[in-house]
Amino acid sequence: MNPRLDGAGKGGGAIATKEGPRLLADLSTLTKARLSLLVVFTTAVGYCVGNHNGPAQFALLFAVLGTSLVAASAGALNQWMEADVDGLMERTRSRPLPVGRWRRPSVLALGLFLGFGGVVLLWATLPPLTALLAVATLFVYLLVYTPLKRRSSFCVLVGAVSGALPPVIGWAASGSQEAWAAWVPFGILFCWQMPHFLAIAWMYRDEYRDAGFVMLPPNDEEGLLTASQALIFAILLSAVTFAPVWLGKVGVLYKVIATLLNICFSGAALVFLMERSRVSARRLFFMSIIYLPLMLGLLAFSRF
Repeated sequence: MNPRLDGAGKGGGAIATKEGPRLLADLSTLTKARLSLLVVFTTAVGYCVGNHNGPAQFALLFAVLGTSLVAASAGALNQWMEADVDGLMERTRSRPLPVGRWRRPSVLALGLFLGFGGVVLLWATLPPLTALLAVATLFVYLLVYTPLKRRSSFCVLVGAVSGALPPVIGWAASGSQEAWAAWVPFGILFCWQMPHFLAIAWMYRDEYRDAGFVMLPPNDEEGLLTASQALIFAILLSAVTFAPVWLGKVGVLYKVIATLLNICFSGAALVFLMERSRVSARRLFFMSIIYLPLMLGLLAFSRF
């Protein structure tokens, strides 16, 4: 891998001391490291929910490592595919590809290497279903969601599918035979992503529109349909989180805390519907960031 660094050949000694940190920063950006951390967490939750009767084993390590490599691959390949439009938006124009620090062939090679390595690791160490789910995640994210972003707001639903698969990979790695332990984490991630991404899409709607992305429903300048969808999925999310209660899989503590979390999250979505402002969208976004780790952590903890 030979990224092209700005200023190469000028003040060689000074530049050389900066290449290491810059390279690490670029790799973090290209692989969407913060998103990959979320994938690691949700994969681990899926494993814990499925494997509640025994201690964590090497299967968890392999599941987390393989899935994180696949997630990093998706991030790099997505930026390879969208390098042209990333340069048009303020929030993405400083990425390594738009500014020219990396070349597209290098990013393509990085993405393919990470994806192949992750899938092979899962296939070699865990039940084949884990690798198949990882391939499905890449397929949906890169070949369906990414091109659909320029054509239809339906892309948000499609993207939510790929984003909800990591906990299912963790569940498959655990060897669990309880179907609900796969579908509940999947449903939580799927429903949660809708208010989360709709809030982001509303905050940056002008940038997305100027770049040619169709992230919001057409003819929704006032945001009524967008905010309504966010509230509907917040309510559906509440129902999904209570499935373990109805199935008798968790105790009173889960029920109490889940109720409080869902009231806060649905309340933020309701405020967004009532105000439909950037401030209320940002509030919903930050509430979603707080909500997800608490809810998934609660689910995993309640299984032990």
